[in-house]
Amino acid sequence: MSIPSLAVWKFASCDGCQLTLLDCEDELLTLATQVRLATFLEASSAVVAGPYDVSLVEGSITTSADERRIREIREQSRILVTIGACATAGGVQALRNLADVDEFASVVYAHPDYIETLATSTPAADHVTVDYQIQGCPIDRGQLLDTLAALLVGRKPQLPAKTVCTECKLRGVTCVLVAEAIPCLGPVTHAGCGALCPSCHRGCYGCFGPAAAPNTAALIPLLRRDGMSDGEVEQVFSTFNVTRFAAERNDR
Repeated sequence: MSIPSLAVWKFASCDGCQLTLLDCEDELLTLATQVRLATFLEASSAVVAGPYDVSLVEGSITTSADERRIREIREQSRILVTIGACATAGGVQALRNLADVDEFASVVYAHPDYIETLATSTPAADHVTVDYQIQGCPIDRGQLLDTLAALLVGRKPQLPAKTVCTECKLRGVTCVLVAEAIPCLGPVTHAGCGALCPSCHRGCYGCFGPAAAPNTAALIPLLRRDGMSDGEVEQVFSTFNVTRFAAERNDR
């Protein structure tokens, strides 16, 4: 029986989700005995040609070259998993989708005529079929390890569908939104972080993206009640998963 091959790819991103894989340390050593690491430039300069059993894709699609490369990776990958907010939602760079990218380039770069970029930053799923998505900024190491372990033994990964609110209750964390009037996106945010921010006495800011059916229309009046202005409400939804939260709010 051949050893499954694993490839890790980077597009427009900060590398944080790839570093989550490297930070697995002891588990990574065990994983290395179960897979053939074909391509992972964050860890090795070795590049092995496909096809690949599993490809992990970090980062958003922001150039025409990215569009071509993600299609090539899809063709070479039996299973494609996107990891992190950039790959699953376009990332913070998707703020360009709400404005004029040429204006941004003129302000940031001394010679914007050298910049070749698309007008939008989009997730891989806008261009190719994605088998599984691991959300977060960065992703949770437990979800990543469970997904890889599941794929190695041929079962479906158990990615959570609940909200951060559920994680708060499971951990016995007092609701900061209800009990202390601290603005919190926990009711509309996908689980995965283990309710990290509320457990540290601050509101969730949505880094794992919107839950499956987020009721943002019900949450926004509560955020305003707890002292957020209209501008601050817009700002809190305009971070790692701006396009996904915007799409959910427009649908309601």
